[in-house]
Amino acid sequence: MLRIEKLCKAYDEGGVRREVLRGASAHFSAGECVAVTGRSGSGKSTLLNLVSGVDEPDSGSVWLEGRDIAACAERERTLVRRARIGFVFQFFNLIPSLNVEENLRLPLELNRLHRGAESRIDEMLGRVGLAERRQSFPDRLSGGEQQRVAIARALIHEPAIVLADEPTGNLDAETAVRIVTLLRELSVRDGRLLLLATHSEEAAAAADRVLRLERGALVEAGR
Repeated sequence: MLRIEKLCKAYDEGGVRREVLRGASAHFSAGECVAVTGRSGSGKSTLLNLVSGVDEPDSGSVWLEGRDIAACAERERTLVRRARIGFVFQFFNLIPSLNVEENLRLPLELNRLHRGAESRIDEMLGRVGLAERRQSFPDRLSGGEQQRVAIARALIHEPAIVLADEPTGNLDAETAVRIVTLLRELSVRDGRLLLLATHSEEAAAAADRVLRLERGALVEAGR
């Protein structure tokens, strides 16, 4: 489903070139949960940005469902990202002026998935246990509830891949465990690839595989 080959990425920081990825390669399968770990600044978020086509590598390939999105034009990468990728972030990134239902409806509208939208929203809210909060605004929800809405929003358009960037970093330990369990269940059970960038040992322990970013390369971590 997803294959990255010899990804390299560097940034200019105050006139100093900092290499983040140096030939990172890996293969990921549908229905798999993979955690990417590494110290702060090791390139976890950079890797997710390259996989999603938000950023372009200096060299290397990102093969998603048989297409090298790293070689695609920006417009094409945007369309692929919108339709085939779901995002879950540490700080939720819900739109504060929209209620729960409206936050979930947005990716459906962007992908022109109007038919059956109501039933999709009902189903996803039920699956994350928030059917009674559909009219609530984000500032009326707890951190765990906001993250559950974010998960529902990431999955509602049925993406092939779910990218989660430190999804538990803004939650207490008990809530974090519940969120990772839910995210894994909803993604992997439906045959999606879940790629989880995390500092959390507990989150990584829930994954099928753990890859560690070391000196710009991906290394299979022992379990």
